[in-house]
Amino acid sequence: MEEFKTVRELYEAVNFGDVMQIDLIDEVELEGWIKTNRDNGSIGFIELNDGTYFKNVQLVYTSELDNHDEVSHYLTGTAIDVKGKFVLTPNGKQPFEIQVKSIELEGAVDPSYPLQKKRHSFEYLREIGHLRPRTNTFNAVFRLRSVLSMAIHEFFQDQGFVYVHTPLLTGITCEGDDMFHVATDFKNPNSYFGKPTLLSGSGQIHVEAFAMAFRDVYTFGPTFRSEKSSTRTHASEFWMIEPEIAFADLDDDMALIEDCVVYCINYCLENAPEEMKFFNERIDTTLMDRLNHVINTPFKKMEYTEAIEILKEAVKNGHKFDESRIEWGMDLQSEHERYLTEVVAKGPLFIINYPKEIKSFYMRENDDGKTVAACDLLVPGVGELVGGSQREERYDILKRKMEESNLSMEKYQWYLDLRRYGGCKHAGFGIGFERFMMYLSGINNIRDVEPFPRTYGNMDY
Repeated sequence: MEEFKTVRELYEAVNFGDVMQIDLIDEVELEGWIKTNRDNGSIGFIELNDGTYFKNVQLVYTSELDNHDEVSHYLTGTAIDVKGKFVLTPNGKQPFEIQVKSIELEGAVDPSYPLQKKRHSFEYLREIGHLRPRTNTFNAVFRLRSVLSMAIHEFFQDQGFVYVHTPLLTGITCEGDDMFHVATDFKNPNSYFGKPTLLSGSGQIHVEAFAMAFRDVYTFGPTFRSEKSSTRTHASEFWMIEPEIAFADLDDDMALIEDCVVYCINYCLENAPEEMKFFNERIDTTLMDRLNHVINTPFKKMEYTEAIEILKEAVKNGHKFDESRIEWGMDLQSEHERYLTEVVAKGPLFIINYPKEIKSFYMRENDDGKTVAACDLLVPGVGELVGGSQREERYDILKRKMEESNLSMEKYQWYLDLRRYGGCKHAGFGIGFERFMMYLSGINNIRDVEPFPRTYGNMDY
């Protein structure tokens, strides 16, 4: 007899209608945790989850069970080992159940256990971060996080990209001054490395060096920012997906972004169907419509200058923005981005060619001398999802832009050298992994898509 050891295996056999597999199922042994336990004296029902599948399995036990009195008092969260008979229940709420023959206690639960059958607020669950993965919502969130991680790797690996592990300790920055400084001796912070050291805010600059050898590369790992912000979208530690492609311009970059986003959405819909269904039913009832709209709608493009004119016209026609002073050169706010993608484009939209003053030094300067070859992908529901650009491959222009940004030529000379030693046009982009998670799940706070969030003023666990 073939052994079925997990709830996932049982559900897959039933869901796929594999008659031969189902016929092999007789007695099963499962290990897991009790979600609910109710007993009326003669018959009892346990909802068991073993962590392998989002759905629970129903265990049915009777008063004939040797340790019935003990089992009937098992609390939510109790770990058990159960043996029983697999029975199909096509007319029931669940497609099958396990008729219990024996239950062995693996781990009891103290009555102080803080998770009960009622709904708990996300704020409360953040206070017990070590237990919240046991709830339905966070079980779904963190399985989706695992699935999305695999989607990222499969997308790039299938296209021959090389995965590069860029350093988390660095002496340079490409994304501003909000960086954490590293020191072992606060009286002499430069004593360990002999120079100022930061926690990396981006792997982009380092991964560019590998693009000049491997052509198509990506890095995917943690990054750090020290912004003193407590908004729902800010975290001090988060993950970034940052590919870099050689012999590529902005159009190539946008094509890769579109392919990546569509692939990842489809992958999650296919590989986490129960979790995605849960998010659509319990978190955001518009979620599936939004995601399906994105994957089935061609991505449009719009010049930044045109976007500004459209926003000006919207204000003139009475549309209310919190920031209604629209002028060329401003950085678009989330409300502007959402108007452009939801009202104007009615689908995913690339805004391209931004003023160089509001973008980073490494972005390629356009021939007009005023804009850079940058793009932001806007999607309905959240606004900006991805930011990318063609990189400045011309040594003299990049050197001038770095000097204008008051960057240390000594620290960045190796980055400039990439332009002297066989450099070529290249491009790349960055996706905030947690922002992508929020978009895919409908969860609206970054603290609820990170296992143990690190945010301003918070260092629990």
